Amino acid sequence: MREYKPFRRRSGDSLRRVSIAIIAFHVIVTAAHGTAHNSLTILMNGWQNAYIFIVIVLLPLVAAYLIWKRARLGYLILFVSMLGALVFGGYYHFVLAGGDNVNTVAHHAMRSWAQVFRVSAVVLALVEFAGVVAGVFGLVNRES
Repeated sequence: MREYKPFRRRSGDSLRRVSIAIIAFHVIVTAAHGTAHNSLTILMNGWQNAYIFIVIVLLPLVAAYLIWKRARLGYLILFVSMLGALVFGGYYHFVLAGGDNVNTVAHHAMRSWAQVFRVSAVVLALVEFAGVVAGVFGLVNRES
């Protein structure tokens, strides 16, 4: 029979929880942003759709699984995916003029979805930045 040992927190547990929460929130905001894209008929081309699916949707979920299983590789994947998402979204939402830019989406007819688009683009940038920071902390923290 196993001896009962009270739950002991490891120093990396808080970072694990925060990182997984960041990823979960990222999934929710990405879904809202994608719905706004579809409702406003802001279409992406083939390579952009592949990039979005792999880097912005799939890799953070892989990172969450690995972080949950206490694999340090998860923090590297979190860092790379969130940095890639931040650069991609930052360029298309805030730099490049066009239908995917937060400043030009206001010209679309469905103003409520335009607001969802704008707010979710800003929130995504903030969450992705937080994901980059969490990834860096996970990589430099020896106990994560």
